[in-house]
Amino acid sequence: MIISRYVKVRALLAITAAVMALWMLKLIFAYLSELDSLKDSYTYLDALRYIFYTAPEALENYMAIGALLGAVIGLGLLANNSELVAIRAAGISNLRIVSWVMQPALVFVILGLLVSQFVLPMSNQLARQVQHKSDTSLLSSSLNGYWDKQTQPDNNSRIINVDYADAQGQLKDITLWQFGQAGELIGISHASTGKYNNSVDKSWLLTDVSQVTLATDGTAKQQKLATQTVSLPLAPDSIYLLTRKPEDMSITELWQHKQFLATHQRQSLEHDLAFWKKILSPFAVLSLVLVACSFVFGSLRTHSLGLRVVVALLFGLVFSYLQDLVGFISLSTGVSPFVMVVLPIVVSALLGLYLVQRKQ
Repeated sequence: MIISRYVKVRALLAITAAVMALWMLKLIFAYLSELDSLKDSYTYLDALRYIFYTAPEALENYMAIGALLGAVIGLGLLANNSELVAIRAAGISNLRIVSWVMQPALVFVILGLLVSQFVLPMSNQLARQVQHKSDTSLLSSSLNGYWDKQTQPDNNSRIINVDYADAQGQLKDITLWQFGQAGELIGISHASTGKYNNSVDKSWLLTDVSQVTLATDGTAKQQKLATQTVSLPLAPDSIYLLTRKPEDMSITELWQHKQFLATHQRQSLEHDLAFWKKILSPFAVLSLVLVACSFVFGSLRTHSLGLRVVVALLFGLVFSYLQDLVGFISLSTGVSPFVMVVLPIVVSALLGLYLVQRKQ
């Protein structure tokens, strides 16, 4: 149908322009912000590399709002030129027009899912390596990653933190805290890299190790070790999953993480929340487009097109804050992440259907 193709093309062009504009603005301001972090070990080139690696995440984050903004503008321009009036006069319903606008919006949402699944996990990890490459302090360690507490045969204990691991058994930024029988800190070690050494005793070979030993008199001795062997209770693929932030994981990795914890009778609400947000993101965007488009229908004499666009964007902002709020409620109360993620989507979709039908 010629009319439907015309509406879809206009919406596609508007959405593409909106997504690209928001994406480029984000990258420019992000680079300017990184300039404040420049130092001898973090140069202009490092800042550019960091922005390049974070570009996929920025694209994913602005895909939804870009689709929302572009859909409203594309439909709004049709209304501004009285083309929308002519289309409705031909007997085409509001819902059918909205469905035409949703199709190019859905294309961008699916593109966002593909970026999240295949590009973002690796690009975010590379960005984190660039940003943290200047952090060479022996005492510093990330609050993220994999943590393990071990009791040794001499009743001493140690805590191990692995900041990065891949599925092939390669580790980076490993920190070990050694404690005496009374719980006092007696040593700290940091290894730049490590690799899976033996599947029988689950040993790992750490390389480029800096070790500080604390004596009872308060003195400290620092030394360099070529290698050091430690044992961890998990296989490489498990440690890989446990070192990833939820926002850095693909949908399949989040699902694997969920299943792994389930086998150990554990649950991470933070990862479950990220999983359902990624899975349901297409429905969230489509519900927003449905509500936003409803603001465009009606006489332009009552309210200007610009005002309608602003109101639609404000609704998108409220929806985003509402998603953050219900996510916080889920994490703090233990309510099912699926229920809390789907609730704003259902409310938005029902409101959109009501508003579009009312203006029919």
